[in-house]
Amino acid sequence: MEDKKVLLDIRNLTVQYKTRKGTVEAVNNIDLCVNKGETIGLVGETGAGKTTTALAIMGLLPVPPAVIPNGEIFFDGEDLLLKPEKEMRKIRGGKISMIYQDPMTALNPIMTVGDQIVEMIVLHDRCSAAEAQTKACEILEMVGIPAVRFSEYPHQFSGGMKQRVVIAIALACNPSLLIADEPTTALDVTVQAQVMEMMNKLKRELDTAMILITHDLGIVAEICDKVAIMYAGEIIEYGTAEDIFDNHRHPYTEGLFGSIPNLEEDQDRLSPIPGLMPDPTTLPEGCNFAERCPYAKPECSRGAVMTSRLSKTHVCRCIMAEKEV
Repeated sequence: MEDKKVLLDIRNLTVQYKTRKGTVEAVNNIDLCVNKGETIGLVGETGAGKTTTALAIMGLLPVPPAVIPNGEIFFDGEDLLLKPEKEMRKIRGGKISMIYQDPMTALNPIMTVGDQIVEMIVLHDRCSAAEAQTKACEILEMVGIPAVRFSEYPHQFSGGMKQRVVIAIALACNPSLLIADEPTTALDVTVQAQVMEMMNKLKRELDTAMILITHDLGIVAEICDKVAIMYAGEIIEYGTAEDIFDNHRHPYTEGLFGSIPNLEEDQDRLSPIPGLMPDPTTLPEGCNFAERCPYAKPECSRGAVMTSRLSKTHVCRCIMAEKEV
């Protein structure tokens, strides 16, 4: 089987926020590769740097206080960090789209949902307003919203329907890459399942690559080809879904799975990871997870921790990586 072409290649990316209280080390020297048509799950707790990574790809970091002291973000072979804002506007929404966390605030309350989709199409595709309206109606139908609701406003839609509109806007120009930042967080469980099923179906039909930012390992297991586990601004384990779910090596990844209820076992309590993530303004020397790690050794807190390659697809940033945790 022929390997798919690399679409997004992030190399050694670092993002910092310069504040009065110090420098926040939000993302630290991460590498991430996404192939065409592939779905990667970016998993980690709040504050791990997932959304900052997404905003860096989109060119939407708030500057100041954000700075990128080093790194490259290659998309279709071109470094996005070198592109002027005028060019990024053409890429953003056209070739790379983002679905934001909260559909309640992502839509313009004084524009009809149809006009918001039309605006995106006209901005990126060379077509008339009439053609854009026809396409917008088709996209609404594609995400499960009747075209007759084209002229309605966001307040007339439920949370789940709003999220479908947000997805319709993101997919309006058939982007090569879709970044979904916790797209189901604000929705109830049954609507979550419907929205994720729809996104997965549309992704397959359009052959769109996707970065799915989430806390939910169940969703990751269902739709992701590869998984990147992020902790304190670093990708600490990366591999195929099978590598991460069946053969994980990092103690933090083990802790994530330990905090999920097992329906096949009779458990009185879950096993949460003790402690909190380190303060990003004063990251420790050595492994960022050492203070919370049940397997920590003195050498974990001294010097940089190297990444071990466990297989062609599986890497882990831990001195214990080549042993069973």
